[in-house]
Amino acid sequence: MDPESLRIFCSVASELSVTQAAARLGRAPSSVTTRIQQLEADIGAELFVRTNKRMALTAAGERFLEYAQRLLALADEARHVVTGGREGGTLRVGSMESTAASRLPALLAAYHARYPATRLALSTGPSRPLIEQVRTGLLDCAFVALPPAFGGAAALDELGLASRAVWREELCLLLPASEAQARRAADVAARSLAAFPQGCTYRGIAEDLLGVAGSTQWRVQEMSSYHTMIACVAAGACVTLLPASVLALSDAPASLKTLPAGQIDTVLVWRAGFDVPAFQHLLAQLGAAAP
Repeated sequence: MDPESLRIFCSVASELSVTQAAARLGRAPSSVTTRIQQLEADIGAELFVRTNKRMALTAAGERFLEYAQRLLALADEARHVVTGGREGGTLRVGSMESTAASRLPALLAAYHARYPATRLALSTGPSRPLIEQVRTGLLDCAFVALPPAFGGAAALDELGLASRAVWREELCLLLPASEAQARRAADVAARSLAAFPQGCTYRGIAEDLLGVAGSTQWRVQEMSSYHTMIACVAAGACVTLLPASVLALSDAPASLKTLPAGQIDTVLVWRAGFDVPAFQHLLAQLGAAAP
């Protein structure tokens, strides 16, 4: 189970095609196939289901993928630590969509300019899945918002995670122009909420504020971007909750109504004891950005 075989497996799992994985890796397809077969023989389980020219991960393959990714990340971390960061390494950063849009461009551009040898791998998602990915080693760190009922730093400590508050966000409810007379959340007449999938802290805050939970009148429309949410609000189809910093970057019509929805910190979380140079450089780059 050598690292190269693990890399090949992860590539095939990502592409679900030996041909495409081989092209991405610069290898012959026959070589990739042989490596996968050797890995399956070593593990003692089939990792892929092959039907004609299509491939899919087996249940064993899906479970093994997470371990393969963690093993490769651990090897990269060890190499980076023992060389003192000379090779740059890869820093896998997770982020909420809002933070990636409004806060990270300038930060990551400055980081890259100062540490060009380090590869920054950025992925986005809701806060709860991001926290779990940091805990399991799939991510090195992540910018998240902790749900009010989560338990804060103490709950993170129980998960083996450290944290630092970085930015404080002003949240707002964005309403259609038809809701211009609304003065508080209870005045909102719409009964459709545009939000990210479950696990998004902002969604939870919006649901609590609007009384969505347990209501048969409210409908939640799950969307994948703030641009889509704002467009739906502008069309009069729903309401949404988002940071004011994200709204300021958008071209939302001035006719849309906003209501204040409180404040929440964006927190950087990482595994306790994670001390690779690339991450320490990120902490230094953040500097005095904490609220």
